[in-house]
Amino acid sequence: MLELAVLGFLFDAPLHGYELRKRITALTGHVRPVAESTLYPAIKRLEKAGLLVRATEPGAAAAPRHVLSLTADGRDELRRRLAEPDRRDITDENRWFTVLAFLRHLDDPAAQAAVLRRRLAFLEEPASFFYDGDRPLRAEELTDPFRRGVLTIARATSRAELAWLSDTLGSLDARSVTATPFPSAPGRATPG
Repeated sequence: MLELAVLGFLFDAPLHGYELRKRITALTGHVRPVAESTLYPAIKRLEKAGLLVRATEPGAAAAPRHVLSLTADGRDELRRRLAEPDRRDITDENRWFTVLAFLRHLDDPAAQAAVLRRRLAFLEEPASFFYDGDRPLRAEELTDPFRRGVLTIARATSRAELAWLSDTLGSLDARSVTATPFPSAPGRATPG
């Protein structure tokens, strides 16, 4: 998730490490704060892999700053990771939000829709935080007001996301149809 966020923010614009850390922290929130001891090793791994480069520029007040930029390989790697997120990127909410924050960098509406369909399929699976044996419990079945609250809030969040997914998939599908030209038959001219 951290590497995806680094690639995603640097796709938008070159940044120095401090600004990059602020943006990643704002995206991931208080749940997963980003420490320098985590961020800078990730940056070094991406730099070593040839996905980003570091340039030194004079600092505004004192020390020079290192500005990070994506390479062409870094842009390709971001698009690959967005097009092929692993299951945890689809099922973990914070990881999903990171994918979603940069999904616009996939240029193909059909590829974007394929990722959203994976999230939709996950959300449509019967699930709960609480079970009676193997059977998921619904909020209405719980007497504990706090557990009922967890399920009520989760249901409302899921319904909002399902509605958004439905609308967005409809829009992406419409764009895919209009953006995809029909191939012409061999030896025949395309009607103009």
